[in-house]
Amino acid sequence: MTIAVIDYGMGNLHSVAKALEHVTHENVVITRDPRRILGATRLVLPGQGAIRDCVGELERTELRGLVEDILTRQAKPLLGICVGQQMLLERSEENGGVECLGFFKGSVDRFPSDMRDAHEQRLKVPHMGWNVVEQHHDHPLWAGIDNREHFYFVHSYYVNAADDAQVLGTTQYGKISAHVAIGRDATFAVQFHPEKSSRAGLRLLENFVTWTP
Repeated sequence: MTIAVIDYGMGNLHSVAKALEHVTHENVVITRDPRRILGATRLVLPGQGAIRDCVGELERTELRGLVEDILTRQAKPLLGICVGQQMLLERSEENGGVECLGFFKGSVDRFPSDMRDAHEQRLKVPHMGWNVVEQHHDHPLWAGIDNREHFYFVHSYYVNAADDAQVLGTTQYGKISAHVAIGRDATFAVQFHPEKSSRAGLRLLENFVTWTP
């Protein structure tokens, strides 16, 4: 039994792998070898930085087609993290507009530069730090995690999914309700960093490694 963290050159690969090793006895590998990815029992798609670079590196390493095929066939559980979530949408506004993998209908939009809270106080962009996640719809990856639990975020762009049934968690930042957890079939993807989110994040990873869609 192997969990493969897909290495296309972008993302917190080692911190994600260490967090997974903390919650499971399964073999955790960081790899870009298509044979090892196809042979793994479950996959993690991380991402960090500009989405144009992430999509570009996925293509340069010749892994985009493989990931798209795995998503289409839904052959094994896959967890997207941060930009790894954003890449699963159709399109991102970042970098002047980037076409993404299109597994989920919807877009990735930028937080307005003049973000304000309910008291009209300015909010910083990027959205950085701890924030509560409101759970929508029951899902095995929420098991043992309280609704409105805190998770750790670092992002200037947020997911706006088209299908409400696929929105599994939201975070309110100013007047924006960001879709920070989305799911479909054997794929679950989050904007926050579970590997940096203390007990709740580790529990979500533990749920992922025991999840049978």
